[in-house]
Amino acid sequence: MIMLYFLLLPLIVVFIAPLLRPKGATYLSSAAFLIPFFSIIYCIFKGCPSEIHLMKFSPPIGEIYLNFDFISNAFGLTICMVSAMVALFALPYMKHRFEEMERDAESEFRRYIFLYDFYAVSMLWLVYSGNLILLYIFLEITLITAFLLIYFYGYGNRRWVGLLYLIWCAIAGVLTLAGFIIIAFDPLNNTLALKGIATVGMLAWAFILVGMLIELPVLGPHIWLPWAHAEAPTPVSALLSPLTVGLAGYVLLRIALIDYSFISAYRMPILGYAIFSSIYAGFSVFKQTDFKRLLAYSTVSQMGYVLVALCLGPFGLIGLVIQYMSHAFGKSILFSSAGGIIAVHHGLRDLNKMGGLHDSIPAISNAAVVGFLNLGGILTVGMLGEFFILRGVVDTFLRPESPAFLGWTGSLPIILAVIFMFILSVWYGFWTIRKVFYGKPKDTKRLEISRYFYVPLFVIGILSVLLLFPPLSTVLIQGLNSIPGLGLGGVIP
Repeated sequence: MIMLYFLLLPLIVVFIAPLLRPKGATYLSSAAFLIPFFSIIYCIFKGCPSEIHLMKFSPPIGEIYLNFDFISNAFGLTICMVSAMVALFALPYMKHRFEEMERDAESEFRRYIFLYDFYAVSMLWLVYSGNLILLYIFLEITLITAFLLIYFYGYGNRRWVGLLYLIWCAIAGVLTLAGFIIIAFDPLNNTLALKGIATVGMLAWAFILVGMLIELPVLGPHIWLPWAHAEAPTPVSALLSPLTVGLAGYVLLRIALIDYSFISAYRMPILGYAIFSSIYAGFSVFKQTDFKRLLAYSTVSQMGYVLVALCLGPFGLIGLVIQYMSHAFGKSILFSSAGGIIAVHHGLRDLNKMGGLHDSIPAISNAAVVGFLNLGGILTVGMLGEFFILRGVVDTFLRPESPAFLGWTGSLPIILAVIFMFILSVWYGFWTIRKVFYGKPKDTKRLEISRYFYVPLFVIGILSVLLLFPPLSTVLIQGLNSIPGLGLGGVIP
């Protein structure tokens, strides 16, 4: 039951934090996510109950419970760390934003911190939900709270952008809910409790997949993402891109572990689409002139990794989990770095006006390098994610016992395409670092900046490096391997 109390803590803080002054509310909110973070670490090393029963309804809803397996803990750990650190970063940033908007900082911060905490808490509870209806409720809360944060505090035509985000993600939610309803009324299931679902039909899978492809998003339904990420207040971008969009991968992973038949049947078209989406979005990064839009397109490219991993059997699914963690750490650092530049350089976002910023803000520059190392899979936990995605390719297409066996002739183009995806991330990462932070400086004066703008980013960066090495990497891989259907515990269907 102790984990339930730790999950309730940030939910309670949602209603307490707005009663405090900005600094106190910020520290309380950050602590409310750090305490569950350390409790998850304790559970990972020492073990904890696999589930906690909350209540039970008659079919087709079934049992409502919290699921504490290693997948939920990996996602939960990531959400807690990023939410805690971004809350600290937001203290000076939102003060700057309120001044831009000519609003009273103290009164506006109360509304902001309520929405921020509710937004982050809903994501945390989503990944621990053991029932699809509970998962859907928290999915919708993330949508509504993110919309309100963009609507109230975004940039540019923030109300239009907020509505664009709301409409697209509401469509995604309706499609996903339709898939859940089909699952619930299947006579073989007659429940929405994850542990009671025996099969996921093709129609249900199709609805859920399309809904989550909008939420993820990949090429095509991605059109809402550059607008939302670019015009959202930066602390919201630092949750929306790193955490929220990847939760679509979490939902698809949960459904795949129940019934992988749809992915098996349509593996090649989904895989081809995912690779094309990732590469196309990766090249689109080079066309951007706005730093936050550049980061948004890199998110579309990175989410292609998630969809690729979904197609690659047990080892690919491990890669999906680790890729979520790596992308979350890297992109939270990068969006926060962009926010630091905006705050200290008076709204600077235009890449054509950047260059040499390392001389004026070296701490933010160094943090951004760590962020891009995560995206490129260099000396961070992202390296593990890429390894398992590649191992998934080999295990799926080159192992003779695999039903998807293609041999070297058929597998080589896939292997090369996946490797090129990885190289492209490194390419646009170092290209961006050179363009923004190096080259001829526009301003050689070193600026004094708040520690809130860089210390939280280094904390995230250090964790992303530590997760590459034992004992954390050992526990992470062993834990994921222990899940039926993942890694060594799975068989390619």
